[in-house]
Amino acid sequence: MSSAGSSTDFDQVILPAIPPVHLLSGQVPSLQVTDRLHRGSQIVGRFESSGLAGFKVAAQGRPLRVLLSLSADERSVEGWHTGRTEPATTLPRLVQIRSQGLLRQCVLLRGRKAHARVAFDLTAAEIPDDGLICVEALDIMEGDGVGEEVRQAVAGRVASDGVAGLRLDKVVFEEVPAVDFDPDTLDGSRCEFSSLISGGGLANLNRQGARLLRSGMFVVNPVLKDTFGSSGRIKLRLGTRAESASVIPATWRRMNSELRWLRHATRKLLGAAAPSVERILSVRDGETAALAQSVQGNVTELVLPSPAGSPLLVMIAPSPGAIPTLESGTDH
Repeated sequence: MSSAGSSTDFDQVILPAIPPVHLLSGQVPSLQVTDRLHRGSQIVGRFESSGLAGFKVAAQGRPLRVLLSLSADERSVEGWHTGRTEPATTLPRLVQIRSQGLLRQCVLLRGRKAHARVAFDLTAAEIPDDGLICVEALDIMEGDGVGEEVRQAVAGRVASDGVAGLRLDKVVFEEVPAVDFDPDTLDGSRCEFSSLISGGGLANLNRQGARLLRSGMFVVNPVLKDTFGSSGRIKLRLGTRAESASVIPATWRRMNSELRWLRHATRKLLGAAAPSVERILSVRDGETAALAQSVQGNVTELVLPSPAGSPLLVMIAPSPGAIPTLESGTDH
């Protein structure tokens, strides 16, 4: 018998993950706790619905940065674990990412090939002596700590079970860098890749340029210390693009001339007003954030305080025939 309590010499020794570590499988000993997460062999796992993963990490009294890679695919449907094959809803998923019981970021995923990155820091005081770090993925309608105004605002506009079948591809634990270097301006896609913005997820993580916001909303997440957006204010440039011919009214689809469609799209885009932001809500308490937007031609410049304690949900007024875009973000 071992001298440590009631354990025996035959008990398996659980080896904690030692930062920096990249966890790419659910078959590692450091994954100690799972709740509605099906472990994977080439991914960490897939959520059955809102669930949790708990990792034993040798933090040794240090703060840690946690990086998550999430994605949706053709199996990301409600009831996938029971063999159901119904196609997923076309509505986007709005998912809370929590750790140690607190809301850290929100992820908006749209489509079957959407990838998202999540990044947040844990202080040494938030990591218990046993090193257990819990990561939760919850649908926006579940759990405490989300403002009722937010849930009312997205009701009917997001999927009812946004976590169903969601993949947890990778989890990284590393020390918090002393200083991160980021440029002053990032294009829309890089804003999403950095996890500052979540506007539907990226199908191609190497994509650059403007980010289409087909859901008519996006999330601005709390920024990390000494990274892009941490100076106190963020300026976002929103634009518009003409809707594609396949989704405009059928009278246009029946036109045989591509030139006529091109002329229509050009006139539509030139005549479209700059996108208008309807509301900005704090996800945690539902309070409306102050709007500071200015219009220059077809571009709206939106200035926001860098989120600290809660993600911000930005809702854009619909404009028939036009898609809002995130052109760029600038750190002030």
